Amino acid sequence: MASLSSYLPGTASLVEEIDKKLLVVLRDGRTLIGFLRSIDQFANLVLQDTIERIHVGKKYGDIERGIFVVRGENVVLLGEVDDDLQKKLLKEVSVEQILELQRKEEALKAEERERKQKALKERGLFATASEMNDDYY
Repeated sequence: MASLSSYLPGTASLVEEIDKKLLVVLRDGRTLIGFLRSIDQFANLVLQDTIERIHVGKKYGDIERGIFVVRGENVVLLGEVDDDLQKKLLKEVSVEQILELQRKEEALKAEERERKQKALKERGLFATASEMNDDYY
């Protein structure tokens, strides 16, 4: 258990994560994995050797991105990566395969949204775009 004397408030607590391999989930849904090299008071991050990881079901593919600067307000989740656990739970596929799986998944989601809108319209109800966009639930 951490003592109160080692407690760092706000973004200062990220100092302990410098040079560690971190997973960062962004507001737009993208997942980045890279080595944290720098932070500032706004939680802006500099990641080195960054990959963008695309998940579809229990499969994933990685796209190399290099050095990545992330504006702090776009970070939803940040945590250390456990490579061994990921390899046990997920199967890595090629970038081409994961992009194709992602396209198919997006097409299915679009069909589902259309079906929901049609069903609501038949009942005399109209949904707003934000109500129909359930990608983040």
